[in-house]
Amino acid sequence: MTRPLVAIPARFSAHASALRYRAEVAARALVEAVYRAGGEPWIMHPDAAEAEQRLARADALLLPGGGDLAPHRYGAAAVHDTVYDVDDAQDAFDLAAARYALAAGLPTLAICRGMQVVNVALGGTLRQHMDGDHRHLVQPVALAPDSALAAAAGVPKVDASCYHHQSVARLGTGLRPVAWAADGTVEALELPGTPLLAVQWHPEDAPDAWLFDAWLRRS
Repeated sequence: MTRPLVAIPARFSAHASALRYRAEVAARALVEAVYRAGGEPWIMHPDAAEAEQRLARADALLLPGGGDLAPHRYGAAAVHDTVYDVDDAQDAFDLAAARYALAAGLPTLAICRGMQVVNVALGGTLRQHMDGDHRHLVQPVALAPDSALAAAAGVPKVDASCYHHQSVARLGTGLRPVAWAADGTVEALELPGTPLLAVQWHPEDAPDAWLFDAWLRRS
């Protein structure tokens, strides 16, 4: 079997066990979920200058969770004091990767920060800090019945493992909300007519094998 090549932008880390220097990492649970679903994980160095040429080799893109996007990326002048782990190089690469994938029709799974990146890449904005954040929380999420997400899940509601203090504010162009927490927070987005699945929760925590399987079937 030939596994589809799944590009996963690395996350910068100040340290990692057994390494003497700063590291570029990917969550093991995420990489294993991709591999179990039949993909070949490709951890990419975040260099925005060559994002398009390098991503042209990939069969799919996974935009993972991570720190917060710099608020200026979506036009915010003030920065909330809870914003953390902002990295300009990481933001530049993730946004370039999202824009390339959406334009090229590359099957994309965007998770947590990844969903926020997609929203910002399409001109949307973020709420910098929610009243009552969704960190360390497993909660029921209702799915839009006519969505690709609901078709993949086969049920109207899923239990989602959430870890986020930010959320979508103004929607990016063309994006459609397709899942909501009980408090009304948008927990998933789709871009009709494209192979994009974007979820605010962390399906690798469960793991939600159905979501990774459905996404990779599109690649």
